[in-house]
Amino acid sequence: MKIATYNVNGVNGRLPVLLRWLEETAPDIVCLQELKAPQEKFPVESLQAAGYNAIWHGQKSWNGVAILAHNTEIKETKRGLPGDPDDEQSRYIEAFVNGIVIGCLYLPNGNPAPGPKLEYKLRWFERLQAHATTLLKYGMPVVLAGDYNVMPTELDVYKPERWIDDALFRPEVRQAFKTLVEQGWTDAIRKIYPNETIYTFWDYFRNAYGRDAGLRIDHFLLSPDLDSRLLAAGVNRDVRGWEKSSDHAPVWIELADL
Repeated sequence: MKIATYNVNGVNGRLPVLLRWLEETAPDIVCLQELKAPQEKFPVESLQAAGYNAIWHGQKSWNGVAILAHNTEIKETKRGLPGDPDDEQSRYIEAFVNGIVIGCLYLPNGNPAPGPKLEYKLRWFERLQAHATTLLKYGMPVVLAGDYNVMPTELDVYKPERWIDDALFRPEVRQAFKTLVEQGWTDAIRKIYPNETIYTFWDYFRNAYGRDAGLRIDHFLLSPDLDSRLLAAGVNRDVRGWEKSSDHAPVWIELADL
């Protein structure tokens, strides 16, 4: 089973790129972030024509998450991250697909930091930690995939000294990610590539992609029962270089069947 996560940075504006990538790589399950589309503007017909069922949680102009499944039923289990009934940002959706609980998330950026946006990010992280604990108690296979907006270590960021005060790299944000992982989750990319420089995002400015001045902020966390099923993982780096592509590249894992 091949599962991918992709921050599309505008699902309608990037639809040709998304459809081309789906056709070329044929993932079984896909988590999308940053749809930037209200619920009624999600391109469900185009994705169905490509062979993908979909559930999505849209928001006008900002945020938005979706789960796609290739010719497979998706059973939605949660829409929105628990813990704050007043949070109206569309950043989490969860479903049961092919025997696995898939949590698709788009964690807040948090900049400028310090300030209210960083505080919101840390509160969101706390809610994610709490929900992740609940998911582990279910005893079912779980994948938490998406744009976490955090570089966990210096290996995950080009010139880390330049990012010390950024909300994606501040110590309290990195600690929040570490606390989450230490619940028992496996960072899939780091399991496969423990010491290699792997990036998933390159800014549009200053020829970042051409210079390989990137960040690893898109992550897969796997529950303990999926750790032994992890066969491979990687980044479709070339997609970032396509015309009118997102500033993120798709990230994928391959799991052995039960």
